[in-house]
Formats: sequence, structure tokens, C-alpha cells
Amino acid sequence: MQINVVCPHCLKVNRIPKKSSYAKANCGACKHSLLESKPKEVDASTLGTFLANSDIPVVVDFWAPWCGPCLQMAPSFEEAALSMPLQAQFLKVNTDSNQTLGAQYKIESIPTLILFKNGKEHDRVSGALSTTRLQNWVRQAL
Repeated sequence: MQINVVCPHCLKVNRIPKKSSYAKANCGACKHSLLESKPKEVDASTLGTFLANSDIPVVVDFWAPWCGPCLQMAPSFEEAALSMPLQAQFLKVNTDSNQTLGAQYKIESIPTLILFKNGKEHDRVSGALSTTRLQNWVRQAL
């Protein structure tokens, strides 16, 4: 079985074999590793590319730089992302610089995490989560 994964470096869609874990997976276009799973800051256009083309769940952290709980959760979000390469794609949306996205997804408090499957909202949670709680929440959607 093959899955589509968007390269976080060049945004090209890669079709790769679905596996439980990967030793190596590089983008066919830019050759960067698809296993580099550090969260990517996105805007409306980039978010749309990931949602329209990802067969793996997309986890979006809606946050702002002045938000204490957002800053507290940032290391946990990054740790979860780094621990789950090609299982889920972790993205960040700064709601101050992307206010239309905050409105579009009805973000009422931050941090809010939305998990998308097949381009549609699957689940959401508001408030800071620990790395373990975040990983468990994402694994429920795998």
C-alpha cells in the first residue's frame, strides 16, 4: 500500500510505501529527508497543501507568541512531532499573523490543536498537553 506525504521542505507530494517505521525516506524532488519531522510553521496556502495531499494525519497547533500556555507546550509539541515521523505531520499556525485561519477554524482559545484526517477535522483539543498526552491523542487517530 502506498501513501501520499507532503515534503515539509519543498511541499511536493511524495508517494511512499506505508510501513510501521522507516529507516530512510527522502523527497523525490528536493532530496531532503521526509523523516525530519520538526513542526513546520504554515500559512493558509501551505496548510491547504498539506490538508489536500496528506494521507497521514495532520496535527495543527493554533498558537500565538504572547500566549504562556502555547509557549509552555511548544517543546512537548516538537518532541511529539520528532517521535512520530511519517505517522503524522505536525504544523503550527500563528493566529496573530494568520487571523483568517483562526476565524475559519473557529479558534476560540489557544493553544488549540486540531487533528485532520483525509483533509477534514477529525478531533480537536484546547489547552496545553504534555508530550505523552499529545502522542496518545494522535495515536488514537492512526
